[in-house]
Amino acid sequence: MPELPEVEVVRRGLSASATGSLITSLLPTGARTFRRHDPALLDRRLRGRRIDAVDRHGKYLLLRIERDQTLVVHLGMSGQLLVAPAAGERPRHTHLVVGLGDREMRFVDPRTFGEVFVTAGHGRPAELAHLGFDPLVDRMTPVRFAELLSGRRMQLKPLLLGQRLVAGIGNIYADEILWAAGLRPDRLASDLSADEVETLLREMRALLRTSVRLGGSTLSDGQYVDVAGAAGRYQERHRAYGREGAACARCASPIIRIRWGGRSTFLCPECQR
Repeated sequence: MPELPEVEVVRRGLSASATGSLITSLLPTGARTFRRHDPALLDRRLRGRRIDAVDRHGKYLLLRIERDQTLVVHLGMSGQLLVAPAAGERPRHTHLVVGLGDREMRFVDPRTFGEVFVTAGHGRPAELAHLGFDPLVDRMTPVRFAELLSGRRMQLKPLLLGQRLVAGIGNIYADEILWAAGLRPDRLASDLSADEVETLLREMRALLRTSVRLGGSTLSDGQYVDVAGAAGRYQERHRAYGREGAACARCASPIIRIRWGGRSTFLCPECQR
């Protein structure tokens, strides 16, 4: 958390509020956030340049800076990117402040699992070359998806979480996607029928798009918010994640929770096959 939909909501907010803005200052603090290089490199390569565009791949935000630089931001488990008036009080755990004239972009990360780094070029950074396709950005046909799954004797949930096949899906949306597709998380990818593969791809895309439209999922900790500090609403549509004991919306059987790989997994044992 945040996962692909939440990061896409942040991307859209940044695109609308920061594109075309001149970076007037950078204030990085906290070595853990800038673990790939000296944080002073941000100032040398970004100050005085404009933000040309804001892209995303999986859970990574890619701020395209003029003169062929990219500022990469990963929100980790608790990160926020907020755009606010420069005169306002900054939240605790603000580890980067990017001055944009009379406004500033703040990277806030209480648990410090997120990261920020700068890299050359406006393509996919070499640091992200291991990531799989982005289901909301990249073209993927059911036939090609079936080819990618066919040789993988790996269970569906860890495959979705692994980021090398599909980028951006975490624990929440893996459970939601598998419920929507009617598939058990322990099914082997190589055992899916052509119809099941097509259903999985279709439900994945539809569910992620709907979550983006509703602003993503904000859980009970209130940690995820958009760039203006507003919570999402997709948690109201969850059908599996966090719903232990609730009636399945499809068959009315109780949703169960199991511990699997150190995580909670929520599913309907009756209609997920």
